[in-house]
Amino acid sequence: MRIGEIIEELELWAPPALQESYDNSGLIVGTKEWESRGVLVALDCLESVLDEAIAKNINLVVAHHPIVFGGLKRFNGVSYIERVVMKAIKHDVAIYAIHTNLDNVLWGVNAKIMELLGIRNHSILSPMKGSLKKFQVYVPLDSVEVVEEAVFAAGGGKISDYEECSFKTEGIGSFKGTDGAQPFIGAVGERACIHEVKLEFIVSAFAAKAIENAARNAHPYEEMAYEWFAVENASTQYGAGAVGELDQEMKFDAFLALVKKAFGTTLKYTPAVKETVKRVAVCGGSGSFLLGAAKGSGSDVFITADYKYHQFFDADGGISIFDVGHFESEQFTIDLIADRLSEKFPRFAVLKTEVNTNPIQYY
Repeated sequence: MRIGEIIEELELWAPPALQESYDNSGLIVGTKEWESRGVLVALDCLESVLDEAIAKNINLVVAHHPIVFGGLKRFNGVSYIERVVMKAIKHDVAIYAIHTNLDNVLWGVNAKIMELLGIRNHSILSPMKGSLKKFQVYVPLDSVEVVEEAVFAAGGGKISDYEECSFKTEGIGSFKGTDGAQPFIGAVGERACIHEVKLEFIVSAFAAKAIENAARNAHPYEEMAYEWFAVENASTQYGAGAVGELDQEMKFDAFLALVKKAFGTTLKYTPAVKETVKRVAVCGGSGSFLLGAAKGSGSDVFITADYKYHQFFDADGGISIFDVGHFESEQFTIDLIADRLSEKFPRFAVLKTEVNTNPIQYY
């Protein structure tokens, strides 16, 4: 199997266009044309993880965190980043990162945390702005189904848990071809009036180009008439963090113990705002930027990582902050990625790293 086939599946699951501006998700080392001998999934692609891949004769490491964030000016092995890149190139091991794009989908990193806590029906805590568009295209009556199916196949018409969503309005379209035109209906120099249907779809902004191209390829006209509109609707599938409710309200201390056991770590937290916990907000990794959204969601607890001393004061009696640690909050992302690849490629070797890449030790 080509590495490109594996990447294609990962990018359908967590589109790269959803990554944050500072991020560097994607293929960092290697080429899509290489034949893959298996996948090793890790949270971080450190030198020890790369050595593990080489020892196991695996030539693709899929990591959550990119090993390279900024530009590298030298490759002399002074830093651990340079050593990883140099060794990967030397041994023909590809490195792929699936970072904030996997954070920013409903079924991603935060879904795994919710599953761990027994919360089954969660939603996006802070929906991504500008992630939706409206696409309108005018189609002759007998080509409606063909164009509609092409848009659906390209990812259009998906709204929350529904797909193949569209709206149709019938009307009369008119046009007159000038010199050089080759009209599908009518003749040059004569105005044609055609029974047409206006098809409307809500689509993901990152899929807009593919959807437009699919409609154009399926459309019979020489010049397709279409329109794009920005919409203010909040996306239900893309954005940061997650929020949901426990099946049963729990005593604060009992929930604290549940979180400690689930993440297998000590944790820092601010006092309870009430005696029980029902509504919970989470953000894997560094999530302090979502505190306002967590408070606004009516959550009793906000579980995340990387809080600084003074930031804990921002809880201000409105919510209890649980800092479980960065590695700890994202450790189950390895299972998330590996399970997805094993599901899509059941006869392909997908391994989870045996290396603990957490740089922090506890005494």
